[in-house]
Amino acid sequence: MMIDFALEAERHQGKSPRDAIYQAALLRFRPIMMTTVAAIFSALPLMLGSGTGSELRHPLGLAIVGGLLVSQLLTLFTTPVIYIWFDKLIRRRDALPAAALP
Repeated sequence: MMIDFALEAERHQGKSPRDAIYQAALLRFRPIMMTTVAAIFSALPLMLGSGTGSELRHPLGLAIVGGLLVSQLLTLFTTPVIYIWFDKLIRRRDALPAAALP
């Protein structure tokens, strides 16, 4: 969704890729955080629960919470960087003379 918002800002508002992804990150931060926090809270009973069979559910809860935290960090930090890298790559490709292309 962050990429969709950035592409729309580039195309319709004429923003630079850096400004577009920054605006998209600001707009999508709250929904991304709300979704992740809700999923983490739903996995907490698996991770923290006790009782019969909890030793089987505990690793699943740890895997879910750990995976959500790692994916959240990757989403918020690497998506804008990769977006800008791809833009630079496309600009470099477009700047090459036609004879240099394979």
